Amino acid sequence: MPTLLLKIAPLQNPERYQALAAALTAITADTLGKRPEVTAVVIDDLPLARWAVGGRTVQGATALLEISVTAGTNTEAQKARFIGAAFNELRRQLAPDGALEEASYVIVRELPASDWGYGGQTQAARRAGPVASATGG
Repeated sequence: MPTLLLKIAPLQNPERYQALAAALTAITADTLGKRPEVTAVVIDDLPLARWAVGGRTVQGATALLEISVTAGTNTEAQKARFIGAAFNELRRQLAPDGALEEASYVIVRELPASDWGYGGQTQAARRAGPVASATGG
């Protein structure tokens, strides 16, 4: 049940948001083995004037992608593949000329299974099975 929070500049058209969400969901499934049906992608776009790197307003496309996953569910190699594939996709879609701001980041955050969940259950409760979830545990 990963969540992906993507901030991009400059502003994009609605079709681009859908294409980004679909591509990032597929990359998440392919590289991290996560289920697409519970993968959430939230995209927030900003005008270039509201994004600075090194204290200066960026002049071209830039991105910040943060994905949250349950701690211990992916290897370092899987996370590295995700970071590379996600960055390449962001560059492909946001900067077709290849000029995505170098200081565009992809961050993998690992959260303890007890600290998050979906559908009213923590990931720890889902792991424990129906007995724990039936009692609210």
